[in-house]
Amino acid sequence: MRRSPDSPPRRPARALLALLVGLAIGGNEASAQAPRLLRAGDLDTLPARPGERMAYGRDSLQFGELRLPGVTPGARVPVVVVIHGGCWFSPYASARNTAALADVLTRDGLATWNIEYRRYDHPGGGWPGTFRDVASAIDHLRVVAHRQPIDTTRVLLVGHSAGGHLALWTASRGRHPVDPALASEAPPLAVRGVVSVGGISDLREYFGRERQSCGNPAVESLLGGLPDSVPARVRASSPIERLPLGVPIRDLAGETDRVAPLTARQAFVQAARRAGDDAELITVPGGHFEPMAPGTEGGQTLRQTIRTLLGLPRRTDPPPDR
Repeated sequence: MRRSPDSPPRRPARALLALLVGLAIGGNEASAQAPRLLRAGDLDTLPARPGERMAYGRDSLQFGELRLPGVTPGARVPVVVVIHGGCWFSPYASARNTAALADVLTRDGLATWNIEYRRYDHPGGGWPGTFRDVASAIDHLRVVAHRQPIDTTRVLLVGHSAGGHLALWTASRGRHPVDPALASEAPPLAVRGVVSVGGISDLREYFGRERQSCGNPAVESLLGGLPDSVPARVRASSPIERLPLGVPIRDLAGETDRVAPLTARQAFVQAARRAGDDAELITVPGGHFEPMAPGTEGGQTLRQTIRTLLGLPRRTDPPPDR
């Protein structure tokens, strides 16, 4: 691990790796070229055992996939809530994008709750529906715990890209008042910490470069207006404006991540530390999607980071297929 001073048909994971390497090779200078970086569609092809789909609301997109490890009778296991990204826009990603990570974390002995939610292009999504969905999905773990052996006192949030933004925002609910439009009926479920993987932590900052990565008007579509026209919504939903979170924060991303470049990540972590949070910057090889592939170096670092935040011992088993 290095710390900083950033769809093809279904194939077996090793075959996918070979394909990705092959795509980067061509011509006499191929040997000098590095394999191309992973893309969102590549994560969708990684193997994952199905979880138990459970609804947390009435809309067809308000569900989570619960995966449970083997549990000793009478015991309860920690829960990792996994939140996919995709620029808050449905064509870019779904819960399938994070299924491989959720599955391997369950193989590591953790329960996982891989959630789906309405994005801004869905009826009821955007402001405030997207935020309310994610909050409701997490709070719904109290209901799940009535019939499944999960420990709601040991809940960790892990979000990728736009999901990193939502994970950070959700963690802030326990420390700061919530905008009435985003408020839940029950008190927020307490969490042990949050890992933002290539996450968007400053909506104002990201608004200035969103077209370079999302390619669409992402922030204004999420908020229902340009940031300067809805400043109260920005203050209510941008993680950097809701510090301190009051829980450990780990900001993890690939060294060539363009969605979450190093300068933006440094600014957020430094602001969190100034506010009194336990915040750490972790940089791994690869781009925006490598850390979400369990068998990469970044994926291994993410798995260990999650265990450390939950107070669990390090895993010593060999890495899974990429």
